[in-house]
Amino acid sequence: MITCQYHLAPGGAQNRVLLVMLPGAGIAASAFADQGLVEAVHERNLAVDVAATHLELDHYLDGSIVNALDHAIIEPALAQGYSRIWFLGISLGGMGALLYTSVHAARVEGLVLLAPFLGTQGTIAEIVAAGGLASWSASRSAATAPEIRMLAWLQDFLSSRPAHPALYLGYGRADRFARGHRLLAETLPQSRVMTEEGGHDWTTWLTLWRHVLNASPLTTNSSNAP
Repeated sequence: MITCQYHLAPGGAQNRVLLVMLPGAGIAASAFADQGLVEAVHERNLAVDVAATHLELDHYLDGSIVNALDHAIIEPALAQGYSRIWFLGISLGGMGALLYTSVHAARVEGLVLLAPFLGTQGTIAEIVAAGGLASWSASRSAATAPEIRMLAWLQDFLSSRPAHPALYLGYGRADRFARGHRLLAETLPQSRVMTEEGGHDWTTWLTLWRHVLNASPLTTNSSNAP
């Protein structure tokens, strides 16, 4: 089951963005507003409607997150006329955003991953031992099926560099998952990577989110951006 709280931007601008916020484990949908991430969007007067969510852990573990998001949020949004879909995924929510995009990349204009969970320590160690994500082998991996699906899509995305979806990464340099974040960061354009002192916490995530918003990814269609 997905819980969703909508925060609509004021005004009646056309071509509005739907920004789906996916949380880490145990984080309520209300936390995105309580911690200032929704306000950070709307204080910039962006034509962005926010769908702040809460998902059960099983959605990530069994890969059912794709169908769950489609049924609860994405397909209704498309029916309402939204043509620009973005994801903000925090921690395990970053994995959720990547899993959804691995199936429906054509629907997703952009992804912002803050401190994303990119695999267990064992999976990250596999990637390091392989010399990086580009040379990691999904067929020889001991990772879970959702991890393999996510990482295989990332591997293909980073090798082909399509115009969209845009992908932004932010993480605290003291984050407990930073080893994996650095592996992803080294494959992305420098302008798409934000770092801060800090760990795996809301203070760091809000600062990183403001940095991403300052780069203005939501103001124009990213498929036409450099």
